[in-house]
This record gives sequence, C-alpha cells and structure tokens, in this order.
Amino acid sequence: MSTVLADEQIRLLSKQLKIPTFANYESILRQLDPQSSFEDILLCLMRNEYEQRQENQNRRRLKQACFPYSKTLEELDLSHYSGELSSLFVGELATCRFIRDKRNITMLGNPGRGKTHMAIGLGLKACSLGMSVIFKNAASLSTELAEARDNYSLGRLEKKIQSADLLILDEMGYVSFDRYQSELLFKIIADRSERGSIIVTTNLPFSEWTTLFENTAMVAAMIDRLTFRSYVLDMNGDSYRLSTTKQAHR
Repeated sequence: MSTVLADEQIRLLSKQLKIPTFANYESILRQLDPQSSFEDILLCLMRNEYEQRQENQNRRRLKQACFPYSKTLEELDLSHYSGELSSLFVGELATCRFIRDKRNITMLGNPGRGKTHMAIGLGLKACSLGMSVIFKNAASLSTELAEARDNYSLGRLEKKIQSADLLILDEMGYVSFDRYQSELLFKIIADRSERGSIIVTTNLPFSEWTTLFENTAMVAAMIDRLTFRSYVLDMNGDSYRLSTTKQAHR
C-alpha cells in the first residue's frame, strides 16, 4: 500500500473510530526518538488521545457551567482577609473534597469582598477534576424556574440542576423573591440537601434573610439545610475590588 493511500486510510479510520488525534500521527512521531519501539509509539498515540479527550470534556463542563467570567483561586489575594481565610484552608477547599462529601459553603460578606471570585475559582477546580458544575445568579435562577413552571418544563430544569455535582447560587441578597419564586428556590435547595453541594454567596447575614422571601416561615428551614454539615465563611471587610483598583492606579 502506498504511503498516500495508507495516510488516507488512517485519517478515515481515525474519524470512524472516533480517535481523531491518531490522524496526526506524523507530528507525534517527529517528537519521538527514532529508535522508539512499537509499544512506545502506540502508548504515545493513546496518551495523546486521552489527554485531548480530557481537555474536550473539561471544555464542555466549563461551557455547561456558564461561569460569567474566569477567576482562579490563585488570583485571590488572601492577605485581604486578615487571616480569616488561610492558604491551608483554601487549599483544602480546592481539593473539592467538600463536593464529594456533599457539603455546602455559604460565603457571607459585603460587596467587593471576592465572594463570587472564590466561588468561581472553586467551580473551575471542580470542573478540572471531572465534576459537573452549574453557576446561577440567584435572582436569574428564580425567574428561570418560574418561567419553566409556566412553560411546563420545570421538571426538566430541576432534574438538570439536581444532577450537577455542584450548584453555585451567586448574589443571594440583592433582589427579593415573591411567594412562588421563594418556594421554587427552596425546593432546589431542599432537594440537594445531603445529596449535592451548594455554594451560596450573599451580602446579607442570615438574620436579614427574612427580607428576601415572602414566605418567612420557610427561611429558617432553608438556612438549616444550607448550613448543616457546611462551611460558613465570614468574608466581611473593606472592599477587595476597591483596594485592588487603587493599587492598580498607584
């Protein structure tokens, strides 16, 4: 068989067998020692295919997560928290063991304290470890749930949310919820209790959550589910964003 024909066959079979990186065998061979054994060549081809699949899967997980932007934990300056958040503790969270243990994290703090930054950073870590993540602004999710209910697609949306390893509810506290939105949000949180992890960021202390929900009797039950076997991080202090901006303009 001629080299050209063999090359065409390799590309065709690579596509049919869904191992597309094998079609790039020439570039891989150029990186190997000319004396490499058949086993070494095959191993290199298989490893390259595996790594490409891992990268593609992670790209899909990031797309499905719908992060508003990318922020890593490494970019978070822990010195702004006056020792309240140690590198050792953040490193422990970054292992995402809390997700495997189905624990929650609630981040309490005034605006500009890096709560969303940290939540996204943990979400990115989870994606890199093969876990599924959904990021939602709390107000937007309540509207999305209400619209899904009106369109008779609520069950499908709830199933999608509950199947995620980690749900991030961002900015709980800036918008109040009517009775139906409150009930829908509560069900999302209650259904994940001890079944899946939630990260909640909020600018309000728990004592003020009654201002958010029309059904105030439900607030205690919601907080109880969020905080059971969970981490509650007090991130109050001077605005992290403001100080970072000032430093950038010095």
